[in-house]
This record gives sequence, C-alpha cells and structure tokens, in this order.
Amino acid sequence: MTTIVLIRPGATNYDLEGRVRGRLDIPMNTQGYQEVAREVETIQQTGIHLDALYYAPCRPAIETADAIARALDVKAKELDALTNLDYGLWEGMRIEEIRTRQPKIYRQWQEIPDCICPPEGETIEEAETRVTECLQRLLRRHKNQAVGLVVAEPLASIVKRLITQTPLGDLWKAESRHGQIEILRWDPKPIETAS
Repeated sequence: MTTIVLIRPGATNYDLEGRVRGRLDIPMNTQGYQEVAREVETIQQTGIHLDALYYAPCRPAIETADAIARALDVKAKELDALTNLDYGLWEGMRIEEIRTRQPKIYRQWQEIPDCICPPEGETIEEAETRVTECLQRLLRRHKNQAVGLVVAEPLASIVKRLITQTPLGDLWKAESRHGQIEILRWDPKPIETAS
C-alpha cells in the first residue's frame, strides 16, 4: 500500500479574501509561510519518511514544496498534471460575488460539481482524466512508498476523491483549505474516475 501525504500549499492573499484562485499564480503570504512551517512539523511528527515529493506548477505549491524538501531532505519534482482546476472566468472573483451574481450555478457547483463547467473553464471530468493518468504513473513508480503531493484546492479534493473513492463535497468550502495535510492510504487498485 502506498502512503500519499496530500499537502495543501500555504495561504495567499486571495485565500484570505475569499477569492477563487484556480490557476492564477499568486504568491504565499506571511500566514502561508507559517502554515508551511507547521506542515513540516506535522509531517515530522507522523514519522513518515517521504520517498518523493511532487508539486503543482504554481507559486504557492512551489514555495511549499521547496520548504518541505529542504526540511525533510527529499527531492521535489514539478508535475504539470497537478495544475489546479481551470476556473475560467471565475478566477479572481470573490466566492460571495459568484453566489450573488450566479446563484443557480453557485448552488449546482456546491451540490453537484460534476455537472458544471465554470465559464470558459475546465470540467471536473477533464481534471480527473489528467490527474488519474498521473496518479497511475506515480503508483507504479512508488509502490509501497510514501509520496507527498503539494496540490491546491479544488484539485486536492479531486485527488483525494480519486484515491479514496469518497464524494467531493462542497468545493466552495474546500477553497478555504490551505496549509493542511492529509495522510491517505492508497490501495493499489486501478483508479476509476467518478464520472
């Protein structure tokens, strides 16, 4: 069984302002760096030795992965497949603004996100397809090892669903998750997309 340490990058100003970041490349803020320091401590306290660390190509993930790689003496590698979900025209908007302007779509994204595509963005299914291929390669390469994945929300929720086969949950609430880790046990069965 492979252990996946799902690491959400530290906070950015967009996170604190309740804005949708998606693929926008916003640097971490002071709170974000403090969160990453706590993540390092948490990983060390678990006693898990990371055999590899992979991260998404965005500044918060890069900054988080760099700090973790230095502290835990593990090599880190960027993977394009871990690029966050493309929120299209929602990127940069406040979540509250989307709720007010597009209440029906807001509720649908909250309740059944698999059925919605953000305007000019990417569907959950499209994101799952690229992430599934990536995870399958990682599973073959790191069977029975511990792997860290530095991935922002909502892609972190998608990764978790693919590994654990659990529901996505409310992706608007997931947007507020940053600077957190989850330890997932990955049974080497083929990954199935939820669609």
